[in-house]
Amino acid sequence: MMDDPQAYRKLLLEQAYADERAMMVRKNMHDLYSSPHIDMPTWVLDRYQWQGNESVLDIGSGPGTYLDALLPLIGEGRYTAGDLSRGMLRSLKTRSEAKVKAFGVMDAEALPFPDDSFDVVLANHMLYHVNDVERAVKEFRRVMRGSKSMLIIATNSEYTMPEFNTLMQRAIRLLRQGAADDMIEQSALQNFSLESGTSIVARHFPSVVRYDIPGAIIFPDTDPVIEYFESSRPFYEMRLPEGIFWEEFITIMANQVSRLIEHFGELVVSKDSGAILATDDGGFAEDFRQRLAQG
Repeated sequence: MMDDPQAYRKLLLEQAYADERAMMVRKNMHDLYSSPHIDMPTWVLDRYQWQGNESVLDIGSGPGTYLDALLPLIGEGRYTAGDLSRGMLRSLKTRSEAKVKAFGVMDAEALPFPDDSFDVVLANHMLYHVNDVERAVKEFRRVMRGSKSMLIIATNSEYTMPEFNTLMQRAIRLLRQGAADDMIEQSALQNFSLESGTSIVARHFPSVVRYDIPGAIIFPDTDPVIEYFESSRPFYEMRLPEGIFWEEFITIMANQVSRLIEHFGELVVSKDSGAILATDDGGFAEDFRQRLAQG
């Protein structure tokens, strides 16, 4: 993540998430090439036992990634979506105007709701972009209603896709003719991941559980790999050392990937994502206490 929070927010809103197109490229790659294939929204939401009438805040909702999987679970409940990106919210409105109860531009660090407003808060694949994660988690807790309410966070492991990092390091060494080992800045996942996020959330909730999904993306040829990188260009480009330009970097990357696929027949990129759930004594915490009481 950039040292300047305002510059990073500008990058998010004007480049990375101005609209849903780049995000949908990556989603489609995961849908097409992941092994095992898992419907991530369904899997995440299945970690919680829904009652069917919950009031849900989906912060960082994007274009409604979790909407179709969620609405059947909450029945007559209320769904409220929020995102920093107006472009994402325009997409949400276009595809689901009749289904969304309320939505608007929202900052996770300063939610525009009174205390005790929601039964469930969703914060999926977004906290690693937040400047002050502790403040955001405090805000989530503030707007959660009662001890049974639940925070659900989907995120990635900080060790996900290590093969991409190795390829990046090698490409930069080639471009720099072997100079320097500490050439790539840490990714945004250093800010919040399955590993660090579990500890952060546990500072604010007495009951926290983490679920992992190990897997891989198996790319059959070079084009989808480069398309994936191009869709994430704002994040990868800001990690390049000074003097390394995107066009030459992506050319070297394509050459590397092409040779690997020619040799092995495919490029296997391991990935690890999952979910963190937090509550006072709802859901999994209540089940755990009942089992303890039963001996």
